[in-house]
Amino acid sequence: MLELKHITKIYNPGTVTETCVFNDFNLAVDNGSFVSVVGSNGSGKTSMLNIICGNIPISQGKVVINGVNINSQKDFRRYRTIGRVYQDPAMGTCPDLTILENMSLADNKGKRFGLSRGINRRRAPFYKEQLAALNLGLEDKLSVKMGSLSGGQRQAVALLMATMTSLDFLILDEHTAALDPKTADTIMGLTDKIIREKKLTAIMVTHNLRYAVEYGDRLIMMDKGQVVIDKSGEEKKALTVDDVLHVFNTISIECGN
Repeated sequence: MLELKHITKIYNPGTVTETCVFNDFNLAVDNGSFVSVVGSNGSGKTSMLNIICGNIPISQGKVVINGVNINSQKDFRRYRTIGRVYQDPAMGTCPDLTILENMSLADNKGKRFGLSRGINRRRAPFYKEQLAALNLGLEDKLSVKMGSLSGGQRQAVALLMATMTSLDFLILDEHTAALDPKTADTIMGLTDKIIREKKLTAIMVTHNLRYAVEYGDRLIMMDKGQVVIDKSGEEKKALTVDDVLHVFNTISIECGN
């Protein structure tokens, strides 16, 4: 279980640009849950992900995973059991390395490299099998550089790479936002398939309300660092895009937008 306990996060404290993003924020995510998170810009969605991953410090509170306080744990250590896919398909992969080299690096995440070769070509059949499951014709392109792939192909490989090793959490940071609608639908289908087959705990931040409603078993809407909608189980299944959009528009009007 992931628990954010009494989180306070203040950017630029003591300055004219001081901004309090979270004030006594609390959230618990059960193991095996797939949570969709929506909200307007500045609601705290990405800050929450960065706090979980250890990319930004917190002013007060605790980040607890399976009963262990990980506040003092560096971000690179957290990433040993956290996979993250970013909005930009170029992030999370190395453009000048081949698909084989990228997947080899992902395959060795958290392991000691020593003086051995970074690429184990005996693993190539396994990589081909994983790529074939994407149904994008990439299984015969292991020698192709990652930078030559389309955005959708690259994002699909990034998703695969992020989930190759054993994970506690998969973090999806608006990972379809930079893709065209058809490709985004393909990536969401792959995302859902991988999460279900590998039984991952996932948190997906998205601006696509349809994806938030259709995918996952829990939906959270954030506003000004607080949770204003939290639906799971049958309540989540009964939600429609119009339901979520109504709350979203109401908040926007109250904010003068």
